[in-house]
Amino acid sequence: MCGIVGILKRDNGLVNVDALRRATDMLAKRGPNDSGMWVEREIGFGHRRLAVLDVTPAAHQPMISRDGRYVIVYNGEIYNYLELRYEIDPDENNWQSNSDTEVVLYAYAKWGHSCINRFHGMFAFVIWDRQEKVMFAARDRMGVKPFYYHYSQDCFAFASRPNALFVINPKLSYEIDEQALRFYMECGYIPAPHSIYRTIKKLPPAHYLFLDGNGLNIKRYWDFCDIQPDMSLVKRQEESVLDELDEIIVRCVQSRMISDVPMGAFLSGGIDSSLVVAIMAKHSTTPIKTFTIGFEEKSYDESRYADMVAKHLGTEHYYELLRVNDLLNLMPAFLKEYDEPFFDSSALPTMALSRLASQHVTVSLSGDGGDELFGGYHYYRIINKISLFYKLPEHVRMWLASLSGLIPEHKARLFAGALRQPQISSAFAFLRGIEKDFNSVLLPEVLNCTKGFYDLFVSTSETFPAGLLPGEQGMRLDGLYTLPDNFLQKVDIASMAFSLESREPLLDHDLVEWSMKLPMTYKLRKKQNKYLLRKLAYRYIPKKIIERPKHGFVVPIDVWLRDPCKEWAQERFNDYTIFHRIPLNQKKILELFKMHISGERNAHPLLWAVLMFIEFVMNNRNVKNKFMGICSDENNSN
Repeated sequence: MCGIVGILKRDNGLVNVDALRRATDMLAKRGPNDSGMWVEREIGFGHRRLAVLDVTPAAHQPMISRDGRYVIVYNGEIYNYLELRYEIDPDENNWQSNSDTEVVLYAYAKWGHSCINRFHGMFAFVIWDRQEKVMFAARDRMGVKPFYYHYSQDCFAFASRPNALFVINPKLSYEIDEQALRFYMECGYIPAPHSIYRTIKKLPPAHYLFLDGNGLNIKRYWDFCDIQPDMSLVKRQEESVLDELDEIIVRCVQSRMISDVPMGAFLSGGIDSSLVVAIMAKHSTTPIKTFTIGFEEKSYDESRYADMVAKHLGTEHYYELLRVNDLLNLMPAFLKEYDEPFFDSSALPTMALSRLASQHVTVSLSGDGGDELFGGYHYYRIINKISLFYKLPEHVRMWLASLSGLIPEHKARLFAGALRQPQISSAFAFLRGIEKDFNSVLLPEVLNCTKGFYDLFVSTSETFPAGLLPGEQGMRLDGLYTLPDNFLQKVDIASMAFSLESREPLLDHDLVEWSMKLPMTYKLRKKQNKYLLRKLAYRYIPKKIIERPKHGFVVPIDVWLRDPCKEWAQERFNDYTIFHRIPLNQKKILELFKMHISGERNAHPLLWAVLMFIEFVMNNRNVKNKFMGICSDENNSN
C-alpha cells in the first residue's frame, strides 16, 4: 500500500520539483518506508512506499522499465502477480525485483491497457510512455484504492488524496462542487466521479484513462451489474452450490495471505470477518493475529463474540477496551486524515482498530463486501416487502402513506416516506439516504442547479438487467456507490492513517461475479440474511458462536448530540460567520437540532453530516462556493 502523486504540464512548462516533493511528503503515512521522485521536464511522479512485497530497494518507485520507455507509480497489491510474472517472462534473471510493481509495469508493456483484465487485486496506478508521450492510469474493479485527478488545458495532476493536488498545483481552485455537496447532504458520501471540489474528480472503480495529445479519454473495463442471476443454481443440490462458494472464497483468502511482512485480520465476531479468519487459520502454519476493540458500555460492545471466535480458532488475539466517548479523542486525527467531508461515524472505531492492529502487523484482512454481495443489510429485505405496496394503485399507496405518516413514531414516518416515492428504486434511495423525510438543508439555489441522490439511483437502476428483485437492485446500487465511496474509503483512510494495509478478500472480482449470479433465495431466505454465506461459516465455526443479530460499529451519535457534543454542535450551528460561507439553511438546521435534542425525532445522521461539513470548511479556510453572496443574504434573512 502506498501513496502516489504526479503532474503532467500540458502548457510546455516545467515541473516544480519542490512542490512535487512537498505533495509526496503529504502522503507519508500511506508509505513510511521509502520515498521517491522522478522528473523529466514537463512530467513528474512522486511515491511513498509501505513495503509489503519485496521490502528491498529493488522495488523502489517510481520504477522505470529496462529499456527506459515506461515509468510507473503504483498503489495496491496484485495477488496473482507470480503467475503473471512467469507468463510475461519465465527467466528470473530478467527481473530486477520480486515486487508486483514490476509485474504491472511489464504487463502493460506486453498487453497494453488490456493488462488490467488479468489483474486480481486492488490498485491505482499511472504509467507514462516516454516514447509515445501517452499516460495510462487505472483503478481496481471495486474501488478499494483511491484515485483523484485534475484535468485542464494547463495540466493533468493525480494523487491518492485530494489535498496533495493543491500542493502540486497551487493554482487549483478550492471552489465547492454543488452537485457533490447535494449528494453528500442526501446520502452521506460523494459518489464518483465527483469530489467535494469542482476542479478535482475521482476516477470511478473499474475505469481506466488515457491521456495523449488529443486529450483525456476515460472508459469502463468491467461491470458486475450486467450479470443476470442464474436460476439454474436453484435446481442444484444446495451442498453443491455451497462447495462451489467454499472453493472460491478459500482461493480469494489464500491469495491475499501472500506478504513479506507481518499479517493479521480484523475480527468482529460476525459472519464475514469470522469466515475470513477461519480460512486463514486453516491454511496457516502459525496462529493468525486478530484484532478487536471493545467498549465498557455493554450495549455497544461486541468483543465477547470476537473472543469466542478467536478462542475456537486458536488465534493470537489482541483486544483494546475503550469507553465509547474515548472515540471523541480521535476527532482531531479524523478531521486531518479525512480531507473531504465524511459522514460515516464508524470511521472513528475503524481508526481505533487500525491503530491497535498497526502495533503488531503491517497487513490486515477484513470481511468488507460480504453484506453487499450476499444480502447482509436489512434494507434489502425491507425494500422487497415495500415493493408489494407498489403493486397497488398509486392513490391507494399514497392513502396508506398518509395514514402511516399520522403515527407519531419515527419508523412509521420513515415507512410513509418510502411509500411516497414515485418508484421502488427511489424508495430504496430514501431508505439508504440520510435526509429521509426532513426538508433539505441546502439553499434553493443549490437544489435548482443539481440533481438529487434519488435521481442517481433511479437512472442507474434503469440500466440493470430486467427482472431483478428490488433487493437485488439495492445490492448492485450499494456495490456501485455506497461500498466504494463510503465504506471502502473509510477503511482505506483509517488504515493508512496508521500505515496499515487493509485487504478485502470478499471483494475479489471472481467472487463478485459469482455472487451476482446467485439467486435471491440463496441470499435472503425466510428471516435469515446472507443465507448461503452463513451456512458456509457454519462449516468452520459452530453456529452457536456466530449466530446473533447484526450489530456493526455503532457509534452513539444521537446520544452524543444530546450530551457530550451538544455544546460543540450548538456553537457550530449558531455561528453566523460559518453560514455566510456555505450554501446551507441555518434556520432549518437549528430547527432540526432542536427537534433532535427534544427527542421528538432522531435526526442525528443529517445533523452529523452537517457538522462534518462545517468542520471541513473550518479546517480548509480556502474553501469557497459560487453562492457566497447568496449564502450571506439567505442566512441574514433567517
